[in-house]
Amino acid sequence: MARLSTETLWEQAAAEVRSQESGAADWDGGEAVCERSVFLMGSKAGGKTSILLRCLERDEPPKPTLALEYTFGRRARGHNTPKDIAHLWELGGGTSLSDLIQIPITLVSLRSLSVVLVLDLSKPDALWGTMEKLLHATRAQVENVFAQAQQAQRSRPGAKAQTAAPSAARVLPKDYPDRELISPFPVPLLIMGSKYDIFQDFDSDKKKVISKTLRFLAHYYAASLIFTSIKSESLMSKTKSFFSHLAFGLDRGKTVSCDPGKPLIVPAGSDSFRQIGSPPTTDVDIATLHAKNPKDLWKKVYERVFPSESPGEQRELKDPGKDPQYSEPQIDAMRAQKDQELEQYKRNAAKSWKELELET
Repeated sequence: MARLSTETLWEQAAAEVRSQESGAADWDGGEAVCERSVFLMGSKAGGKTSILLRCLERDEPPKPTLALEYTFGRRARGHNTPKDIAHLWELGGGTSLSDLIQIPITLVSLRSLSVVLVLDLSKPDALWGTMEKLLHATRAQVENVFAQAQQAQRSRPGAKAQTAAPSAARVLPKDYPDRELISPFPVPLLIMGSKYDIFQDFDSDKKKVISKTLRFLAHYYAASLIFTSIKSESLMSKTKSFFSHLAFGLDRGKTVSCDPGKPLIVPAGSDSFRQIGSPPTTDVDIATLHAKNPKDLWKKVYERVFPSESPGEQRELKDPGKDPQYSEPQIDAMRAQKDQELEQYKRNAAKSWKELELET
């Protein structure tokens, strides 16, 4: 008779990792528990938490994400089988807290890590900048972790006899469309366009620019792309399929939709540059844009239609305590008072030092 476990989830997870590393089978039934990590990031107030709760089928009101938050999901593969575990990290604050990306991305998590980038379709002016900064920071952290692993392996005794250290490069099938022309993201990537319920009322030309641009970016990074809305059960059902594919390895379905007049559903590997076409522009000759590469060309065309936010508009709040969405009137008033007292103290201290200098 199997004994009942009194261990916490963390203790069970740690024991399972040790079991997998030693090649031992799982104690109840001989089938190992599978663990994956999913890291969600994207537009500030873009609906990441709401989407995550719906995908996990949790009936609770979403709350603003403070900095970096962790939760987990579990799913049994069948009757009387161990439950697979999905470690779920969510980065709040849009691009302002991108330094925290280093916490969920470690050598252990990279073995089964996927990234979900949620972009707010209702705010196209901030879309490219959010995408660019977060993906750049994430790629840099992934490459840094792999570099540290390679350095550590080379420094071990007898390193030459060991197998090669893992590479940050993601290997695609030989028949992957445009394989030689794209820059695959180092881990599986899913781009979600949120708030489709607002986006669908945009001018058709603007929707075409946004849709084609996101198709280009998704294909360029060998990522999947889906437009969604928490107000649509149909779209959330498809979104959950894509999420479950990353979190638990389930089938994501075969639906493909590239019509800019409908919600996009483009699994990785089902699109191509030929199908996407050239950047949608009618008021300028593309040759005059002096782009350095195809991605830069798409950026220049996109920003002609949706200029990036000015530096003043995209000030980053490194201190969440100053973010309006976390306001607490009584605490904020007390903090303002203490800030004033601190400033007065600094002025008095500076005055005292000047007086001492004059006396000497």
